Amino acid sequence: MPEETTAHPVEALLRAVEADDQSAVLAIASEIHYADLAQAYQDLDEERHPVFLKSIGPELAADMLVELPESMIEEALDHFRPAELKVLFRELSDDDRVDMLQAVGDEARLRYLGLLGPEDEELTRSLLRYEYDTAGGRMTTRFGRLFASMTVKQAIEYLRRDQDNTETLSRIFVVDAKGHLIGRVRLRDLAFNTWDTPIRDIMAEVGSEQRVLATADQEEAANILLKYDLVVLPVIDEFDHLLGIITHDDAMEILQEESTEDFERFGGIAGDQDEATYLNTPTFSHFRRRAGWLVGLAFVSIVSGYVMMRFGSVLSQAFVLSLFLPMVVAAGGNSGGQATTMVIRAMSLNELIQGTGTRVAWKELRTGFLLGLLLGICMALFTAFILPAFSPGLPAGIGYPRLALSVAVALTAQVTSATFLGSLLPFGARAMKLDPAVVSAPAIAAIVDVSGMVIYFSVVRTLLGL
Repeated sequence: MPEETTAHPVEALLRAVEADDQSAVLAIASEIHYADLAQAYQDLDEERHPVFLKSIGPELAADMLVELPESMIEEALDHFRPAELKVLFRELSDDDRVDMLQAVGDEARLRYLGLLGPEDEELTRSLLRYEYDTAGGRMTTRFGRLFASMTVKQAIEYLRRDQDNTETLSRIFVVDAKGHLIGRVRLRDLAFNTWDTPIRDIMAEVGSEQRVLATADQEEAANILLKYDLVVLPVIDEFDHLLGIITHDDAMEILQEESTEDFERFGGIAGDQDEATYLNTPTFSHFRRRAGWLVGLAFVSIVSGYVMMRFGSVLSQAFVLSLFLPMVVAAGGNSGGQATTMVIRAMSLNELIQGTGTRVAWKELRTGFLLGLLLGICMALFTAFILPAFSPGLPAGIGYPRLALSVAVALTAQVTSATFLGSLLPFGARAMKLDPAVVSAPAIAAIVDVSGMVIYFSVVRTLLGL
């Protein structure tokens, strides 16, 4: 007899909600991770949301709401009474509270700000000045901060008193009397030195490259964290005043958001990237974000048809040429897409600084030529030695060796040009102040479809004398 398997906590939670068993919902919710709570909430029908939130209460709901897609946050908050919202907002860290308020409408934001205590409201309003996708919009102000004039004993006592307002003590930053960032210490530095040791004697410097302006893009902050293998990154203003920190887990979340956005743009999906899962995104949203690119590319494809029509006489004289046309066009699309992907990836990792476009284009031109030459040789061998076995008809005066040469030259030229073009498009987009990821794979494929047909028909008509 097979053993009875234990249900996944999310499944058990969903069954408890469906059964309207509030005590069971609370018991299960108290034992599972808030990310699983968020998943369960998204999997429920909307009419079950009030029961779910009432069962778990504002304390558990606080962390769960942080994990929800932005489009679902305001709807969830509407299910709580003002007294419950005060508890919920008090449970949140300042950066999570700001993220949540940035996800709701202006009217709701003002209403929720009025529920905060005076200190929390002042801090939250100051953080709301920064856009969500900036370092200031993602930072937290709950971190370890010491003054250079302190001794080790004073520092430990200060941190102990301030522990409720500190999110992490893995790195503790040191400021002067005016709040300027001047160094950092670790807990082990405090533990392994005598109590009368001045903090300024044991602190390490924080280089200018290991801090970020509050107005900088969030992706820049995340890249600094990864590049220098930092646990936390200090956020400063233009006068070097320490404002907050961005943690390593924040960096992972930022990079996930940015990579999703780049991936969708590269795939020709327009609009703002939403955190909602695929199944929870409305059908019309999927339609709206894809339609623009597809309609535009459909019109571009008409040009391909026009090229085919102009060279129709070539195909009518040697119909065997139609055998190689899809392969030549596809090879260009694949090689161009590869080149664009490589360049955009290098750009996103800050491997390509200003002025490197010429070097990249030259490198990809050589790479494309070698790839095209390899494919051309392979297709020439196929055409000369394998294709005759299938006995396709050839026009008088055109032998298989001559056909093989024509296909090889066309394929080499197509792959070389497509790879070269694919490497240049991201630089062109960046020069026009556009996101290079907007130069998507469908767009490249459409461009090289046209160029591939022109190259192929021009080469075979010249070399075969058609």
